[in-house]
Amino acid sequence: MPKVRIMGLDPGLHRMGWGVIDCEGTRLSHVAHGVIITHASEGMGIRLMKLHEEVARIIAGLNPGAIAVEQAFVFKDPLAALKLGHARAVAILAAAQAGLEIAEYAPNHIKKSVVGVGHAGKEQVQAMVKRLLPACGVEQADAADALAAAIAHASLAGTRAKILAALS
Repeated sequence: MPKVRIMGLDPGLHRMGWGVIDCEGTRLSHVAHGVIITHASEGMGIRLMKLHEEVARIIAGLNPGAIAVEQAFVFKDPLAALKLGHARAVAILAAAQAGLEIAEYAPNHIKKSVVGVGHAGKEQVQAMVKRLLPACGVEQADAADALAAAIAHASLAGTRAKILAALS
């Protein structure tokens, strides 16, 4: 099975987590991860531009073939949901401009794929990411969530490949 490089994103306007893994069959390996930070004092336009530029720079530098983006999980604050939507949009735009396959997953789907429980806490997700990718040493929850999105996509891609193989 060919090696596939997957980028995961945990969108946020203030903190956007990102992580990149390689998937070869069932073997996962850590490539890189980090958090893009913007500040409210920069103004909305500058913040969105910075997110777009950083995501585009990471894509160009690490050359993933697919991107997995966590879908928005909205509580009761419509303004926060709108800001999160803006951040997601610029990240997805950067991926589309690079010609990447774009997948979006609900937070519960990602947690279930990585931890086995859809309502797992951030600490559980981070611990399981460290276990699945021992070399990553991830300490930031946003980056761990992004790596978890990439792992969830790799898991789904493996399942899809098995189904296609069985059908042919």
